[in-house]
Amino acid sequence: MAQGAHSASRPGTDAPLTERSSRVVVARKLTRRAGREKAGAFLVEGAQAVREALAAHAEGATAVREVFVTDDPRHDELLDRARAASIPVRLVTERAAASLSETVTPQGLVAVCDVPATALADALAARPALVAVLVGISDPGNAGTVVRVADAAGAGAVLFAGDTVDAFNGKAVRASTGSLFHLPVARERDVSAVFAACREAGLRLVGADGYATDDLDSADRSGALAAPTAWVFGSEAHGLPGHVTAELDGTLRVPLYGRAESLNLATAAAVCLYASARAQHRAG
Repeated sequence: MAQGAHSASRPGTDAPLTERSSRVVVARKLTRRAGREKAGAFLVEGAQAVREALAAHAEGATAVREVFVTDDPRHDELLDRARAASIPVRLVTERAAASLSETVTPQGLVAVCDVPATALADALAARPALVAVLVGISDPGNAGTVVRVADAAGAGAVLFAGDTVDAFNGKAVRASTGSLFHLPVARERDVSAVFAACREAGLRLVGADGYATDDLDSADRSGALAAPTAWVFGSEAHGLPGHVTAELDGTLRVPLYGRAESLNLATAAAVCLYASARAQHRAG
């Protein structure tokens, strides 16, 4: 790139903000849940995630408040898009960017986005045929990966129920790789209220349970997987507790044909959601 073109796309001629600059300090508070809840905002890091955030901003699905970037020409195209949308772009030092990052290798590009205020009823308003419900999941990487898988499988919403980790935790956002902006994500601490809303939307509640009597193969043969379904996934260590499975319409296990003892949460969720998606597409 020519020097003139490079300079023209830079966010400004002022000295870059440091890790002590007030705007950076305020943004850094969003790495903690309390800070995100107070500000109603979260951080999105990296070119792919920021690209998806800017697309969502253009569609009115969320609002990007500002973008922090180091002096790196690789990000110029995204900076031009942000500035065209009247989003403030702020040049920062490498140390300032690292202070906003929760990764070992900061990418030098961070956007501050509004947390979507998606109510449970709004997430289910379109009566989607496939939904993922996360109950008591503690690992943000797993939660974000399930959001990504649900998006890929064509699910209509992801619901965070009970004491499940924050969907806008930095690790969860990174694991979703932008899918967080592609489908409704709603949170409700009352698990029973989530189940009631799913039933009201015409969804059958099916829990993923490694100890279930029936498996995906038998459910597929019977045609049960083609029905509108809310798949319910439990904690990584303990799965779904008895009082939760008692509220479900049924449970299914992923059949294991080899010698592995089990599948991790994100893999099991991928298998279950895709099994339903394939069955629904065949039936449709």
